[in-house]
Amino acid sequence: MKPYKLIPALVFTILFIFACDNKPNQITKIADYDKYLDMQGNESTDFANKEIDFWQSKYDAAPNQNSYLGIIASKYATLFEYTGNIKNLYKTEELLTQSNEANNYSRVSTIRSLGRNYIAQHRFKEALVLANKALAIGEGRKETQKLLFDVQMELGNFPEALKNLNAFKDMKEYDYLIRLAKWNDHKGDLKTAISFMEKARDIAEKEDNKTLKIWSYSNLGDFYGHAGMIQESYDSYLKTLAIDPNYSYALKGIAWIVFSHERNTTEAKRIVEAIEVTHNTPDLFLMKSQIAQFEGNKIDADLNKNIYFNMLKADNYGAMYNKYNTLIYADEKANAAKALEIAKIEVERRPTPDSYNLLAWSYLNVGQHKKALEIAKANVVGKSFEPTVQYHLAMIYKANNEIGKVAPIKEDLLSSIYELGPNFEKKINKL
Repeated sequence: MKPYKLIPALVFTILFIFACDNKPNQITKIADYDKYLDMQGNESTDFANKEIDFWQSKYDAAPNQNSYLGIIASKYATLFEYTGNIKNLYKTEELLTQSNEANNYSRVSTIRSLGRNYIAQHRFKEALVLANKALAIGEGRKETQKLLFDVQMELGNFPEALKNLNAFKDMKEYDYLIRLAKWNDHKGDLKTAISFMEKARDIAEKEDNKTLKIWSYSNLGDFYGHAGMIQESYDSYLKTLAIDPNYSYALKGIAWIVFSHERNTTEAKRIVEAIEVTHNTPDLFLMKSQIAQFEGNKIDADLNKNIYFNMLKADNYGAMYNKYNTLIYADEKANAAKALEIAKIEVERRPTPDSYNLLAWSYLNVGQHKKALEIAKANVVGKSFEPTVQYHLAMIYKANNEIGKVAPIKEDLLSSIYELGPNFEKKINKL
């Protein structure tokens, strides 16, 4: 055979190898996680319910024992964590309020517990009032400063947050390291954030603390995903499930890998629908809507979006889903004004760069592009490094003919498609 006869075969081989290299690597294996999709029973919720019955009967027999209320409240918090049922979060609040009132707000541990409950409800300003109340009492100061850091970060009071973080600095303490990781993530230094979270994980493993290991592995799963370390992200979620097979947050992380990285919509839906059985929360239907949108199935996309909104109507979720609502409404011309209304409320309740991003984005979508730019430059640029925020900035710059600022953002966004989701790929390419 003459050499030139080999050329077509060689070209085909090169093209085949090139195509394989550009195909997303298969990370997940159904055999790794399938057993967690149909768990019979949940030890954590079973134990929590037994404890509620036990301590409630003791409290009923001795209503003057207010300490029992805090114990019962913590068990309802566990039920909320595993079921996602908002009623359990509100029951926790009710019991903690009752306990605090009975003690005339004198026990810092109970005050802090109620503060954390308010954080879960996105009632951040009220949480700050309680944290300051606990600080004024003075007892357990270090624990209160941890709460203050958490609240100040949520409110965008970053200098105050850093002051509190430095007040309990200890490179050998788990609680300090996870907050130091959060601080570096806020600054846009993901590499450093991961290194501190890994140090925290090492402490959790050394102490063999189940709760801390679950928290470390699941959060590292998120961090690794943001950094494009998909295999490490997947492995971390599997480690979480190995310790707690009912930890649905980790399963949701795996569903996102299957959807966003592997683009396997059928399997992603199967995982999400398995989670729904035991942990039924509105955001799961938004994820299903995203999946349907990627499939080009507008009927299913709208259906799941409607289920999401119906869940919000059926139960009072307060401000917990304001961010999602703003983003959904802003994308629909008919509801853009509604998005702006919610964004203004969010800025008032939680004046962070991310909230101002929602406001700027909403103004852009109601046609006020100059107002959007003004808000973005004053409150968002250089203050938030989230990919969604960066996409919004690029669109605002584009609308204001500041084209030179779009290209570098577009370049960064192309490496963030996994985090943003595949529906953003076309949007980014159009920038």
